[in-house]
Amino acid sequence: MSYFILHMDKEYIMFYCRDEELHKLNKRYDNDAFECIIIYGRRRVGKTALINEFCKDKPTIYYSALKATAAKNLSALSKAIHLFKEPEATTFPEYQTFDDALSEISRLAQDQRIIFVIDEYPYLAKAEEAISSLLQHIIDHTWSNSKLYLILCGSSMSFMEKQVLSDESPLYGRRTGQFKLEPLTYKETAIFSPNLSPTQNALIYGITGGIPHYIRKLNVKDDVDEALLENLFDRSSYLYEEPENLLKQELREPSQYSDILSAIAEGASKLAEISSKCKLETGACSKYLKTLRELGIVKRERPLINGNSKQTIYSIDDNFFRFWYRFVPNNTALIASGRIERVYDRVIKPYLPDFMGFVFERMCHDYLLYYANNLPFEILSLGRWWGNNPLERKEIEIDIVGETLNVKTGEESYIIGSCKYRNKQIGRDELELLRQYAAVFAKGKKCYYVIFSKDGFTQGLHECATAGDVILFTLDDMMNV
Repeated sequence: MSYFILHMDKEYIMFYCRDEELHKLNKRYDNDAFECIIIYGRRRVGKTALINEFCKDKPTIYYSALKATAAKNLSALSKAIHLFKEPEATTFPEYQTFDDALSEISRLAQDQRIIFVIDEYPYLAKAEEAISSLLQHIIDHTWSNSKLYLILCGSSMSFMEKQVLSDESPLYGRRTGQFKLEPLTYKETAIFSPNLSPTQNALIYGITGGIPHYIRKLNVKDDVDEALLENLFDRSSYLYEEPENLLKQELREPSQYSDILSAIAEGASKLAEISSKCKLETGACSKYLKTLRELGIVKRERPLINGNSKQTIYSIDDNFFRFWYRFVPNNTALIASGRIERVYDRVIKPYLPDFMGFVFERMCHDYLLYYANNLPFEILSLGRWWGNNPLERKEIEIDIVGETLNVKTGEESYIIGSCKYRNKQIGRDELELLRQYAAVFAKGKKCYYVIFSKDGFTQGLHECATAGDVILFTLDDMMNV
């Protein structure tokens, strides 16, 4: 995986990563053939930063669509074209139609390599419903034989996937490549604060979810607690109102969606539970949840192996939203009155390790998928599992389950794991518990046991790990790969 990180030092901005994406974009640019690249991902993930870095020192018509009328968007596009032709211009004649504007771009791209960026494409498509069809026609009849490098970028993932990438879109089959930008992993998030401990960097990831914009706004220098009080638990801070502002920007009924997120943050995970807490019919609640899933805020899960619809649960997938809804609504009065600093050590800090438990699970999953070296198997699938233990007649949950393959022997097996974010060493009892779970879950199939611990393991558990089917990782191991 390769991601970008922006390091800001006064007015100096360095673009560190996303080298894989940049390499692929530049390789296509050097081919000198027509390209139609789709770049999409949730807000704040850094799409515009990536595009700006790619376009640097290249002839570019950069047009950012407006959440406005078609006429205002045509005016903005006209201005972008004229600024490309005359960078010092102070007046900007407007084209009569979008067709006229696109035809001018065709003329400019006849003999030179030009990048044409439409940022926030969903805004334009909603303002001018015919734009996708216009683009399809001009791609088919003119641009496909030109040197134009077209980039369509959008933050509405559901729109981009359904209205641009799907076979129902007029643009289907016209793209030459696509990039879905994901947040940074926990390891990449830590690059922002190399001076901090693994525990502090894990917490920063837990709060920001690896969104570069939020990492910069949290602005941790030496201490996460201090940064939270200054840059989140303060009514004047940018992050304090960020989730509500995003919901207002994206959705028609932000208060209803906020109620659903509050219900999930308070422990409701099944549709019936969420519906009951929000006083909604399950059908209506299901539609709201679908929208939140499309925005990447909520995720729906079933047990990885043999899961069924009755076992479906919902959780907040966006770490920043999880953190905000866990700690801000219940402490609004303290924050509004400026008293939060006096009681922070009682109402916030003691509950951070519990909050980090779920985050740590995600970190462990990412470690196994992207960073773990020299495992005795290849991971074919990875997730969680929950279900009934018939021996003890109770529900059990397993943090990590997966299907694995020994490439050399062809042997298939399961990986079963535990993730413990505790201020103590983990002992043999955790391994014995996993073995009990394996008897229910794996039903006699070979298993590897993987245990992750924030603060390490007892000597007894280390001795168990010499057999080969027990693998141990600490937070330090995860951060120092």
